[in-house]
Amino acid sequence: MNLHDPSVKITDAEQALQFLKEGNARFMKGELSAKDNYEEIRGALTGGQKPFAIILCCADSRVAPEIYFDQKLGDIFVIRNAGNVVDEVVLGSIEYGAEHLGSPLVVVVGHTSCGAVTAACEGGELPPNIEAIAAKIKPSVGGEAVNEVAKKNARAMAAQISADEIIKHLGTKVMAAIYDIGTGEVSWL
Repeated sequence: MNLHDPSVKITDAEQALQFLKEGNARFMKGELSAKDNYEEIRGALTGGQKPFAIILCCADSRVAPEIYFDQKLGDIFVIRNAGNVVDEVVLGSIEYGAEHLGSPLVVVVGHTSCGAVTAACEGGELPPNIEAIAAKIKPSVGGEAVNEVAKKNARAMAAQISADEIIKHLGTKVMAAIYDIGTGEVSWL
C-alpha cells in the first residue's frame, strides 16, 4: 500500500499500529524500504499531509522515529522534546494532529538510557528550564533503574494525553512504548 497515494487514508488505529510494528521489524532486520523518491514524495505532499500516527518521543539524537519505524515524509506527525514530556504546547500539537490531520493513533515512545530521565532520577540542582523537564518526569521516579522509570514516564504521559477532552471526544487511541537504543526494538507497553 502506498501511503502517499491521495486515495489511501488510514483511519483505523489498529492498522496504523500495524504499519509502525512492520516498520520497526524492517529497521531491526536492516531491510529499510527505499526512500530515494523524495522528489516525488515532496510533490505528493504539497497539497497537505495525512499522517497515520502521532509520535511523541525524546529529542535525543539517537532516537529518530522516522527511521526506527521505517516511515517516509508525511507518514507520521512527530513531536520531540527531552524526556518525551507533555505540556500545553505538546497537547495542542497532538490535538491538532488528531483533529485536523485525522491521525487515529498517538504513541508516546520513551527510550533506554534517557538523559532527561537520568537527571530526574539523580535529583539535585538543575538549571531552571531543565528542572521544568525533570519535574514532569519525577512523578514516575520511585527507586527503579532508569530504564524502568523511562517506561513508567511513557505510560504516565500516554495517560495524560488519553485524559485530554479532545482526544477522548475523537476516540483517538493512545499507547506507550519504549525504544531500546542498543537493539533498535520498540516494545509496546
